[in-house]
Formats: sequence, structure tokens, C-alpha cells
Amino acid sequence: MTQFGRRGRLSPDVAAARRLVLDAVRAHPGAGGDPLVLVACSGGPDSLALAAAAAHFARRGVLRVGGVVVDHGLQEGSAEVAARTAETLRGLGLDPVHITAVTVRRGTEGPEMAARTARYAGIAEVVRRTGAAAVLLGHTLDDQAESVLLGLARGSGTRSLAGMPPVRELDGVTYLRPFLELTREQTLAVCAAEQLEPWHDPTNGDTTLTRSRIRHRVLPVLKAELGPGIARALARSAAILGPDARFLDEAGGELLARARAAAPPAPGPGGQEPGGALRLDLEVLQEAPEALRRRALAAAVVAAGGQSPSHERLGALDALARGRGAAGPVQMAGKVSVWRRRPQPGTRGPGHLELAGPRPGGAAAPESGPASHEERREG
Repeated sequence: MTQFGRRGRLSPDVAAARRLVLDAVRAHPGAGGDPLVLVACSGGPDSLALAAAAAHFARRGVLRVGGVVVDHGLQEGSAEVAARTAETLRGLGLDPVHITAVTVRRGTEGPEMAARTARYAGIAEVVRRTGAAAVLLGHTLDDQAESVLLGLARGSGTRSLAGMPPVRELDGVTYLRPFLELTREQTLAVCAAEQLEPWHDPTNGDTTLTRSRIRHRVLPVLKAELGPGIARALARSAAILGPDARFLDEAGGELLARARAAAPPAPGPGGQEPGGALRLDLEVLQEAPEALRRRALAAAVVAAGGQSPSHERLGALDALARGRGAAGPVQMAGKVSVWRRRPQPGTRGPGHLELAGPRPGGAAAPESGPASHEERREG
């Protein structure tokens, strides 16, 4: 018998899943009460267990819960899998349930990232059509542990090692991850208790993909050598680092705003550089701690139209901001060039940074006055 209309004791895994869902939704001010919440469901055990837990509150009238199923079209029969999953969600009591077919475009991204980009775009479109207040994602404690190991393997910083946040805003959509404290084994137990037959994605066993290798090869070795609690320990590290990363990111954003406000006005109309270049006051940057300065510089590159810089490129940009070596240009991914400019006539201080995005026809960034000694010897 399923847990709906059951007799006897409630499964502890089902109880834990339901509690986590209700706590996550109640913690998000815009998702409680009447507003619609969507469960993103692939038909796999994690998202199906999430749908079952959310459906409990839909049946009781506590939440209004719908579903969204993304068909990536990457496997034969994917449309049939999506249709069966949507039918299961409707059977649980979710309404409305939408299937969205997406096109995965593999450009410079790897296959996993390309599929993720397409998936989130498809979900966002359904959110816009339904007016949903939030989307629930079924990532588990095991997924979080894998994310931390991926960050370690890539040599990433605090933000990556903090793993997946329990709440995230992306393209105007709020995503909630209630199951980051629940293991994959528990979601399988929830499906069994609810008499649900999950679909098992064959790509999860494809060890040519980095995350699958971590799941099937790396984590088992770590569990054998360090004990079965390693996944929970990695997830706990992410939970500790998460608030730290958010605090540092916010402080870095505030530093960037101060550096922009203190920089001399650009010569263009309204103080804007031709091509949308940014100016940052070097004194403000140099007085800041390195952790905040680097975050501010990385955010400035993105604001100038570039890509989030690698560790090596960010180190070169930080050296430029500290007044080390030649005055530029330092080239950043996304065709952003950065110069260190000397103080303008009649002013004091170390000067400012100028970040210029890509320009039509490959034109160089404009000069902002006579070159300093460091600029002259750059060539």
C-alpha cells in the first residue's frame, strides 16, 4: 500500500522527505499558500520521490503543486519517458503538469553543461507561462558530495566548493532544493514506499562523463578508504562554505560598486566610455582584502561583457590592479581587455583600471589620456 491512505506507521524516509519539502517552501516567502510550485521531474528516483512528497501537501490543500518534465531529445524513446512521467505526476495529484521539449546545442560547452543549459531554459519558459512562484529540484546529499568533488578536481574556489545552494535565483526563476539532506538511498526508499517505479537514466552509468566517474569510481573508493560517511561529510562542508561564499560574493559586489563610483568619469556622453567600458578606482581596490578584490575584479569582467575568468587570468588581473608589471592590456576571456591608467591631471592616487569589451571591427579601446611610464614600456 502506498503512503497515501496507508494503515500503520509512516515510512521514516517518506516523513523526512515531506518535512524537507514543506520546510523549503515555507522558507520561501513567495511560494507558500496559494501560489503555484512546480516540481521538475525527470522520472528518476530523486525527482519522483520529490514529486510524491510535494503531492502529499497538494492533496491536503496545503500547497498548489504542478510539474514540469523536460524532454532533452537525446535518447531514443525520450518522448515516451516524458509522457509516462507526466502521467505519473498527474496520478499523484499534481496539476498542471507540462512537458517541454528542448534542443541541446553543443557548442563550446561539454555535453552535461549543454543539457543543463537547455533544461533550465525549458523550465524557465514553463514558469513564465504558468506564473509559478518556485521550482523544486530533486538534488540529493549524494549529488552535493559529487559537486564538491567536481570543484576540487577543477581547482575551484569557495563558491564551487560550496556546491549547490538550497535556494537559487536564475533568470528570474526561484529554484529550491529540499533534498540536499536526503541520500539517494532514501529517495529510492520513498519510491518503494509509495509504490512508484522510477526511470533510471542510462547516462548516469556513462563513465565517459566526469560526474558519472565520480559517482561510480571515485566515491566508492573514498567510502572504502575513509568510511561510509564521506558523502555526508562532503555535503556538510558545502553547507558550511555556502554562507561564507554568499557573504564574500555580496561584499565583493559592494566593493565593485564603490570602485566604480570612485573612478573618474568617462569622456563619453553621460560618463560612459564608448563601447561600454568600465572604470574602477585603483585606490579603492588596493585597500581591499585580496579575497574581496578578486571577486570584484571577476564581477567587473562579466559586467564588461566577458566570461568569468580562470584562476590564472584573475591572478594576472589582480597583479595589474595592485600596480605590478606592465600596465596592460591584460586579455580576459570574452574579448575583454584591461588597462591600468595613470591619474588624471589635477588628481592624486594610483589611477584607475579600464575594462573594455569587444568592439566592432576589432578596434582598440580608447586612450584616456597620456600613457604612463609603465604603459609606454608595455610593448
